[in-house]
Amino acid sequence: MDADAFLDASHRASPPAGWAWLSAAFETILGAILLWVLARSIPLGQPLVRGWVGMVGLILLLHFGTFQIVALLWQSLGVKAEPIMSAPLHSTSLGEFWGKRWNLGFRQLARELIFRPLYKRLGADTAGFFVFVVSGLIHDLVISLPARRGYGLPTLYFLLQGAGVTVERSRFGKRFGLGQGVRGSCFMVVFLAVPVFGLFHPWFVLPVILPFMRAIHAL
Repeated sequence: MDADAFLDASHRASPPAGWAWLSAAFETILGAILLWVLARSIPLGQPLVRGWVGMVGLILLLHFGTFQIVALLWQSLGVKAEPIMSAPLHSTSLGEFWGKRWNLGFRQLARELIFRPLYKRLGADTAGFFVFVVSGLIHDLVISLPARRGYGLPTLYFLLQGAGVTVERSRFGKRFGLGQGVRGSCFMVVFLAVPVFGLFHPWFVLPVILPFMRAIHAL
């Protein structure tokens, strides 16, 4: 999504390391196993678990695996194509997770179209929070609208993420070290994991994800 860097022939990317290829291949294979093998082994009476396993497999297969391989192929040709994911599990703060490691394609787009236009008028904190608002609305469009239920839950999830980043960067958050180290990691996990079932709510998993999995013969 960073067209300037991608199209700038004067900046040549270094050939990717061998471990990067191995990591991308592993995540691709793991995602495929979760999606086409493990999900179908879960009993029929646990459809939510089936859907979640398949969804995690799909994310690994695409975002962490296939898209990573595409980026590595471009890098091997000297093109500066950054992977869409940058080791998000290595994050030690909520701000680092969303701002530097998770879905960098959307981050680049949001920075250019939302954050920068609002930054000078509203300040960094408010502009950053508004990015979470827009992200929530977009996720409602792609999650709740196809499901025709659960409206507002994805938006609420991202409002909580924005609130978490605000607290993390506040005087209180800095005083208690919520943006770094073990405390930062724990704070991040709580905000990411506890409300995640509101983001991918059952009204999306059951009528959308499961039929999709059947369509691609994962079930």
